Formats: sequence, C-alpha cells, structure tokens
Amino acid sequence: QVQLVESGGGLVQAGGSLRLSCAASGRTFSTPSMGWFRQAPGKEREFVTAINWSGGTTAYDDSVKGRFTISRDNAKNTLWLQMTNLKPEDTAVYYCAFRKYAPVVGPPPRAPSGYDYWGQGTQVTVSS
Repeated sequence: QVQLVESGGGLVQAGGSLRLSCAASGRTFSTPSMGWFRQAPGKEREFVTAINWSGGTTAYDDSVKGRFTISRDNAKNTLWLQMTNLKPEDTAVYYCAFRKYAPVVGPPPRAPSGYDYWGQGTQVTVSS
C-alpha cells in the first residue's frame, strides 16, 4: 500500500500562484510515476501533469503548459506542483496519483486508470 497526502490548496485571485505538495509513504517502488489530476464540480477527473520518478520524463496537459511545473524530491518522497498565472477555470479538487511502475519507454500515462493509488484531494479555488 502507498499513502498519499496532498497539501497546499486554497483560495487565490486570478493571476496568483499556489504550490501543492504530495507526500508519499508506505511501500516503496524504485521506478514509479506520479501525477496530478483535477476534478471540477460536475466534470470528470482530468489529467494535469505527471512525471516518471526515475528518469524525470514529464507530461503536461495543454491547458496548463507554461503555467504549471511538476517536480519531485527523491529524498523526501514528495511530489510538487507549482501553479502560476492561475485562472478561474483551474478551480477544482486536485488529486495526487501514484503508479507503481513507470512505462518502460515514453512519458507517464495520462489516463486516471493508469494509476494505482490516489490521495484525498486538496481544493484549489481561483477567484476572478
């Protein structure tokens, strides 16, 4: 089992910044993928960004490219999401996700079904 705990959400004005963190604990895997998804009210959970933990290959949804940055701290088993120039349409619950084994080749998966463990989510609200 892997436990994921997100933090860092909150209320911010449009154009502002937030940094989310996701602390992973429990069973360790040497080559996982980790990612961020979000879900707005009445909408399906959607991909935001992800990273292959070992090689560092990343993937971003076009809607956040250039504004959001994913990173990880290997020593602390922590995943980060730096969000800048936030827009009202970024408002959602943000979830951290963990896949036990990254793809042998290529970027991390974008489908929620590609991940094995999920955090409880943290609310991000962007006011206009």
